[in-house]
Amino acid sequence: MDLTFASISEIAEAVKTRKVSAKEVAQHFRKRIESLNPKLNAFTSLNPVAVQDAEALDARIARGEDVGLLAGVPFGIKEMFCTKGLTTTAGSKILENFVPPYDATAVARLKKSGIVVMGKLNQDEFAMGSSNETSFHGVVKNPWDLERVPGGSSGGSAAAQASRLVAGTLGTDTGGSIRQPASFCGIVGVKPTYGRVSRYGIIAYASSLDQAGPMVSSVKDAALTLEVISGFDPQDSTTAQKKVPAWSQNLKADVKGMKIGLMKEYMTGNLHPDVQKTVENSVDTLKQLGAEIVEVSVPMTEFAVPVYYLVAASEASSNLSRYDGVKYGYRAEFKNLSAVDLEEFYSQTRGQAFGAEVKRRIMLGTYCLSSGYYDAFYNKAGQVRRLIMQQYLEAFKKCDVILSPVTTAPAFKIGERVSDPLAMYLNDIFTTSTNLAGLPGMSVPFGQSQSGLPIGIQLTAGHFEEQKMLNVAYALESASLVKGKHPHVI
Repeated sequence: MDLTFASISEIAEAVKTRKVSAKEVAQHFRKRIESLNPKLNAFTSLNPVAVQDAEALDARIARGEDVGLLAGVPFGIKEMFCTKGLTTTAGSKILENFVPPYDATAVARLKKSGIVVMGKLNQDEFAMGSSNETSFHGVVKNPWDLERVPGGSSGGSAAAQASRLVAGTLGTDTGGSIRQPASFCGIVGVKPTYGRVSRYGIIAYASSLDQAGPMVSSVKDAALTLEVISGFDPQDSTTAQKKVPAWSQNLKADVKGMKIGLMKEYMTGNLHPDVQKTVENSVDTLKQLGAEIVEVSVPMTEFAVPVYYLVAASEASSNLSRYDGVKYGYRAEFKNLSAVDLEEFYSQTRGQAFGAEVKRRIMLGTYCLSSGYYDAFYNKAGQVRRLIMQQYLEAFKKCDVILSPVTTAPAFKIGERVSDPLAMYLNDIFTTSTNLAGLPGMSVPFGQSQSGLPIGIQLTAGHFEEQKMLNVAYALESASLVKGKHPHVI
């Protein structure tokens, strides 16, 4: 078995049947990280006891214990997730030395299923960005072209997975932060229905939008990982009390008779020719497989980007107010602390420790929530958000799954948009409405640009209809011309 390209289930099966030890797996991927990470900057820190953790797992297997569904599978965890004993910075200087005393629920569930945490993965600061250029730890590079961005905010997860530094990664998605980097790096990324996965222990950006999900190499691996991390959690009151289906066992590539919706609003506009061609090819493929293509319309998606940035910035302003240098995290230095008033203390600490993009969003959000503006901005955005969701529900009466582009173009060059916030924000035009409506969405690799960059297809389903979405993705993956292709950096 080639460990580098083995699937999650293959590694777990080999470890459980003792064809390979968890220690050997951990050592193999540790070498890959040490060799390739200097080029990519995907990992921000390594778990110093990963190999010992793997040895302990081997000992349990030798004793005949049930070690879980994902035994010995090496995972990388986005910096947004609290990990007991491992530095968790959310890509920000303000948390540069923060070591959580507990695991996020999603991480705890993965550990219980037998994974080995290899380390923490780079991201845009507080998940605010679409290119992984705003991180305190520096820019992440796309393994398909080191001069291009991997996407954001889960760029470290996407780059690490695409270059197979690990067998699986976790990401978070607030407005496209799993799907967009998955598309840019040619991997599978799933944002489940809001409430499917617990947010407990995930550093909050925008609480009504944030959702965690797998970023892996195949649809089956995504389904398997999702099964492990999903489910009700008493620590998070927004988790749904719904049974977690066995998605991986019910995967089927037969889409005969399924109705695939093409959203009228997304099929026009300034799509890069290679993205346009990939979307057209995916539609043709599904037609040949017996699916019925229908047109649907969600007119309010026109307002998705401004509504998203109003809601997200407002919630970020509230969530990030806790980082003030008093209890934990970075604190500005003063010659005589007792002579400094509270306002000066806060402004110096936050001014020095937050990056430009985070400051921009905090200021925008604080303005939207301020007296006299709340009704005009945040409240109005909430009302439009509700209309977007209702229109989606109407659209899903006509189709099973909606197919669309993930982004307007393949991965752009590092530095190309970072100084133009509007151009960067418009990058999220196809992904934000899914978060606003709380729907499941994913990116599955399907095409390549003429210069060899990966292009994903976005699939969106109704609330808690992940199986339909995964099945269509499985069908596309089976017919994909880019299946089995890997970036040159490998």
